[in-house]
Amino acid sequence: MSKPKTTMADHPARGFTLIEVLIALAITALVSALAYASLSAAIDGVEGTREQATRTAELNRAWTILSRDLRQFVSRPVRDEFGEVEPALLGGPASRYTLSFTRTGWHNPNRLARSNLQRVNYLVEEETLWREAWSVLDRAASSEAQRVRLLDGVEDIRLAFLRSLEDLEPGNEGVETRNWPESWVADPSQPGLGIAPPVAIEITLELADYGELRRLYVLPPL
Repeated sequence: MSKPKTTMADHPARGFTLIEVLIALAITALVSALAYASLSAAIDGVEGTREQATRTAELNRAWTILSRDLRQFVSRPVRDEFGEVEPALLGGPASRYTLSFTRTGWHNPNRLARSNLQRVNYLVEEETLWREAWSVLDRAASSEAQRVRLLDGVEDIRLAFLRSLEDLEPGNEGVETRNWPESWVADPSQPGLGIAPPVAIEITLELADYGELRRLYVLPPL
C-alpha cells in the first residue's frame, strides 16, 4: 500500500522567534558599526594625508621664495623713508627688521622705467611669516611695501650670521653656528659707517606642528 502524499498544509510554516530577530538585529548593527568605523578611519586618513600634503606644499613654497631671494642678494645699500642709509643686508633682534636685504632679478615684463633690484623684508607677526617688497629702493615717506603671506603656524624666527670664512667651525652635525652673531647691524657708535654683508646666514623657523626647521644659506660673493 502506498503512503499518502504529504502536502504543505500538513506542515504549516514556522516563523522567527523574537530572540532570533533580536540576534539578527544585533549582528546587523555590529557589522554596520564595524563598517562605519573602517570607513570613518579611511576618510580620516585621506583627510589627514591631504592636509599634510597641503602643509608640506605651503612650507616648500615659503622656503623656495626665501631661498630664491637670498640667492639673488646684491650688495646695494638703500635709504629709508627718513633718509637714513640702510646696509645691503640687516637683521636680527637688534635690527629694525627681522631680515631685510636687496635682491636682483626683479622681473620687468612690462618694461617699466624701474630697476631690476628690489628691497625685501621678512618678518613674523601673529604666528605668520610675511614677505614685504618695496617698489623702489630709496624710499620716500609715502612709500608702502606690498605684503605677501608666506606661512602660517610660525611661532618664531631666529637668525645667525657668519662674519667670514675664518670664523667657520665644524660641528658634530655639520657647521657649528652657536657662536654666530644673532643680529647684523651697523655699529651705532660709528654713525655713517656701513657694514659689509655676512658670508652666510642660518635661518631657523619654529613651527607649531613641525618644531624647528633650519636652513643654511651662503650668500653670493661680492
